[in-house]
Amino acid sequence: MKKLPLFPASIVGSIPRPLVVRELIEKPQWDETDANTMDAAVRFVVALQERAGLDVVNDGEWRRRSYIGVIAELAHGFTLEINPADGRPWTVVTEKLTPKPAGFIAAEAKFVKQVARVATKITLPAPALLGERLWDKERSKKAYPKRDDFVRDCVAPLRAEIALLQDMGVEIVQIDDPHLCLFVDPDVRKKYDDPDRAADFAVDMINETVKGFKGVKFAVHLCRRAGARVRGEKHHAGTYGPILKQLNNLKVQHLTMEFTAAGADDLESLGRLREDFELGLGVVDVTPGAPEAAALIASRVERALTRIDKKRITLNPDCGFAPGSAAKVDTDEVYLKLKAEAEAARMLRAKYA
Repeated sequence: MKKLPLFPASIVGSIPRPLVVRELIEKPQWDETDANTMDAAVRFVVALQERAGLDVVNDGEWRRRSYIGVIAELAHGFTLEINPADGRPWTVVTEKLTPKPAGFIAAEAKFVKQVARVATKITLPAPALLGERLWDKERSKKAYPKRDDFVRDCVAPLRAEIALLQDMGVEIVQIDDPHLCLFVDPDVRKKYDDPDRAADFAVDMINETVKGFKGVKFAVHLCRRAGARVRGEKHHAGTYGPILKQLNNLKVQHLTMEFTAAGADDLESLGRLREDFELGLGVVDVTPGAPEAAALIASRVERALTRIDKKRITLNPDCGFAPGSAAKVDTDEVYLKLKAEAEAARMLRAKYA
């Protein structure tokens, strides 16, 4: 485990994939040349983050078709279709889950640990998020008439990967659950008979996923689909207040959160989070075409310092930079934003160390 400095600069998850990587992840079968090409690409994306100055890096999720659909690499029971609602590729559960041999995500982590010189993070989708996105009332009813039963069955394959990660020395295992954060939005809450019960269930499933593992720092990533700004979709409103009870019940050590969006920078709510949480503040806006200066990023952190001890704070973007495997986002712009984030971290260390 690598020791992190004060105000570590980290990544959330995805980084835009170049065309060569998008072509590779769509190939059903790889030969040795394909594998070598992907390894070279991942070496590059790790080097990009390190060159930018980050203290925690990942592989940009470049080996995955999608950060949610990766569950299909861990278990049988899914069908890849086209979602009639939006025409996008859609992984949907159509059969009872049966395990595949564990190791897909662990192999990602092993390679990153081999090539990275700094601390590393690996990401997993949250069980309730999988239920929200991959279960369909009609397509899934034969296998799982009830969504919650599918969600419960997602826990075991995720835990099988964590068991392999446990001894690898990966500094952070992050559970991505933007679904949980949507319960901050009054319009979303109205869609549920009991929104608090649904949020409680999401937390219970995360806690089941991480239960009993030692030597791993677990994080939960929360956002109102900040990455949707890349696609021009709705950004959900609301402060963290409505889900504070649920967040404080999470059995993890770190929360990776938005902080640039309206409502997400609510210091009153952040100040009511458990004091043992590390807080990854999303102080870098992922919106394309919105330049981020180091001084601006540092000023956002300094707002949080009025309520949160400096030793608890990590800097990160407010979401992944590439929502969806085919998202077209300028990699150079991402590099400049990550450089600004790292520079802001150095400015803060110089001022507060």
